[in-house]
Amino acid sequence: MKKLIAMIMVLCMMFTMVACGGGEAAPEAAAYKLGMGVELKTTSSKTEQAQVDATVATVVTDAEGKIVVCRIDCAQSKMAVVGGAVEADKTFKTKMELGDDYGMVAYGAAMAEWDAQTKAFEEYVVGKTAAEVEALETVLNETGHNVSTDEALLAGCTMDIVDFKAAVVKACNDEKGMAFETADAFTLGLAAVTDASESTAAAEGNDAVVKMYTEFGAAVVAADGTILAALNDATQPKINVNAAGEIVSADYKATKRELGDAYGMVAYGAAIAEWDAQSDAFSKYVVGKTAADVRAIETKTNDHGYAVPADETLYAECTMQITGMMEVIARAAEYAR
Repeated sequence: MKKLIAMIMVLCMMFTMVACGGGEAAPEAAAYKLGMGVELKTTSSKTEQAQVDATVATVVTDAEGKIVVCRIDCAQSKMAVVGGAVEADKTFKTKMELGDDYGMVAYGAAMAEWDAQTKAFEEYVVGKTAAEVEALETVLNETGHNVSTDEALLAGCTMDIVDFKAAVVKACNDEKGMAFETADAFTLGLAAVTDASESTAAAEGNDAVVKMYTEFGAAVVAADGTILAALNDATQPKINVNAAGEIVSADYKATKRELGDAYGMVAYGAAIAEWDAQSDAFSKYVVGKTAADVRAIETKTNDHGYAVPADETLYAECTMQITGMMEVIARAAEYAR
């Protein structure tokens, strides 16, 4: 009888182990937040050349606010403005997209190319909080750049890191970031697309206006290629250049998400919701989709000629043109590493 009871107990234990996956409990999902930050400057503009340097960072932070993964890029957009003419059809690549073609090694005798040095900074900030990144010490080097005083970081990144720090801190503190949970591994991608088609040449006494507008996208991607979280933002700097090629003014306040209600789509355009709210609706809509799915989102042309969502569920919350957001988030998902 005792032997029978013992055998029954052993069988019960074996059954329990099989039912529970060999006794190993499934990993619990952890809580994360995806954030984005942009640091934009127009100060490198000079006579007959308008320039916008938009450094963007996206981070995933854990429940303790520590950076799990970081991605950085820079949309450095330059346009020649000679005799009041603009290059409205010009196309642009980010520094990450340029890779070796950016030329820091070939023309600046740098110890490594921009993309490689930036990746060293990305890796260095993993495990740090916003406060710790903000507190990273710098020193002015012989070429006038604020470089890290930490020898470990300086060994991989000898570039100016001021804008990197600012963009990463903004991303960590992003109050409009997207929370998500997962127990599985994931990657993070970042993309930026710049369009200058709205630039206008000087005419009838009016200055040329250079409008190198950039859309930014970030995507957290699961092993199967589906998006776990996404964000998008946009900048609209305007640089006025007179007929002599002199920079007259540069107008930029903040990103569209940072402006919030001050962007004015509701107040001045009678929109159903402000840009940041509609952008948030689009970001939530792409969760669960792949890059290909995002590119395949159907649109329809509204009365103003904009390509808006054909899906009624999305259109109920986002009536803006979405083609730019589609492309930049799809590209971010493809760039995830």
